[in-house]
Amino acid sequence: MGLPFRSRHSGGGRNLGRGERRSRQEPPEIPAFSLWLKFIPSACLAGSRGAGMTRERERLYRPGRSSTPPPMIEPRTHMLAVRRLQLNIVEWGDPDAPPLILQHGGRDHARNWDWVANAFAADYRVIAPDLRGHGDSQWSNDGAYEMIDYLDDFAGIVAALDLPPCPMIGHSLGGNIVTRFLGLYPDRATRLISIEGLGDSPEAAARRAAADPLETLRVWIARRAETTARTPRAFADRAALAARLRAADPRLDDATLDHLAIHAAHADPDGTVRPKHDPALGPTSPVDLAQATKERMWAAIACPVLLVYGAESWASNPAVDGRASHFRDARVELFEGAGHWVHHDRRDAFIALAREFLG
Repeated sequence: MGLPFRSRHSGGGRNLGRGERRSRQEPPEIPAFSLWLKFIPSACLAGSRGAGMTRERERLYRPGRSSTPPPMIEPRTHMLAVRRLQLNIVEWGDPDAPPLILQHGGRDHARNWDWVANAFAADYRVIAPDLRGHGDSQWSNDGAYEMIDYLDDFAGIVAALDLPPCPMIGHSLGGNIVTRFLGLYPDRATRLISIEGLGDSPEAAARRAAADPLETLRVWIARRAETTARTPRAFADRAALAARLRAADPRLDDATLDHLAIHAAHADPDGTVRPKHDPALGPTSPVDLAQATKERMWAAIACPVLLVYGAESWASNPAVDGRASHFRDARVELFEGAGHWVHHDRRDAFIALAREFLG
């Protein structure tokens, strides 16, 4: 077990003992990756070493105040033609420096990474793509927003930018995309940090597999018909949008909320704002890889892996549910005082851990 983390503003932490558990409530069947989904509170997650784990470890990070951040470095942006779509690419740092890829989660945007990117811009060419239908990237005309579409796009981005093997960080949906990509192309990364990015827990996957496939398809078609007919929701102003973001994560401070709201929406002439993401996003795909296939992909990843989880998140802890044991070289870090958006809720501690892990 690792030593407890201590930050400048923290009194230190305690490792959970073997077999010690925190109870939690299973989340409903919704994707584990949306800044726009209603936040689902739960008790803290369990925190002991998972059965069968070898090099995996879990540490408990205690909360502390975030330090005042330095002024933001304004990034460069450019469009990249990938799979017949124009995808927005945001970059910080020296273009000739070693690359570091940051992939955001569902209904989020690349500027979500501003604080993390600024922390690493002195050492890396930090690259953060907007997913299709997100941020300033083009929407898919046919509403194609399945995992396979995102995975294909990510592979196209890496190829188009001609990137050497490099560290990658992904959050939620973005973590799932990057993790699956590296399961297919294990030599493309030197380090992987996945923030709550493994998708369904084994229990949720089992429920999905046990559901009637015909009914699942009927429900999906009905939801697709509803979502593709949507128009972007209008908020009275950015303050109203920021309030919606706070409902998704009540831990966000005002400065973070304001920044996220600015980059998450377009302003209309009448002062209302509309989220940039395609309102057709939403229905969970009725078809996914078999659990055994996902486990095979995790096992194929050759680089060291850091799996980051929030103790107050609804996401299942892979150190407890067994998923972490399928990686060759993985460790699990659990942050107290954090929900699903660990890199916001415990920003300083996350950046310190990421810096240590990336070396």
